Amino acid sequence: MRHALVQAIDAILPQTQCGECGFKGCLPYAEALAQQAVPINLCPPGGKTTLKALANLLDVDAAPYMDSLTTRAPAKALIREAECIGCTKCIQACPVDAILGTHKKMHAIITDECTGCGLCVAPCPVDCIELMPQATHDFDKSRARQRFQAKEVRALRQQHQQQQIYRQNKAISATVQTSPDNDKAAKQAYILAALKRHQQKSS
Repeated sequence: MRHALVQAIDAILPQTQCGECGFKGCLPYAEALAQQAVPINLCPPGGKTTLKALANLLDVDAAPYMDSLTTRAPAKALIREAECIGCTKCIQACPVDAILGTHKKMHAIITDECTGCGLCVAPCPVDCIELMPQATHDFDKSRARQRFQAKEVRALRQQHQQQQIYRQNKAISATVQTSPDNDKAAKQAYILAALKRHQQKSS
């Protein structure tokens, strides 16, 4: 029952994944709402439409929340490409992978995938990203949800790999330190681990 309610709430939320509700993404906010742990007026991108839909679903009176509701108009991010230095900070910040580019190469917004969350603006060191107002949220909510989840899974996988590398390095360091002569086997193990790290970074 709780899972179905969370899904129903998440379906109402705009899927901008902006974090303005205080949670990292729409789903965590939906989970908190299902537990009645937070108010229904924490979604500025959703505005009154989302607030009323949540009130109806959760059988809550929307009126007391209207005055304190803050809203944010739909928008799309725009990179002034001539000013972009290719730092990749915006790519890292985008919760739905809607920015193309590589290190020291010009970046560009995938307009159809951009949710207008604005998370890419602040990290830009040269202030070359702006939010352009839009009439409506015209991105695909289902795709935004999928892209957000895919990025979260990838981040967890990378974190796991980094933890494995750290443990391997720590074990190798302990082996080298306990070997008074830094014997050949320890050196070979260190070199092999370094090669493995390089291969993982390249893959």
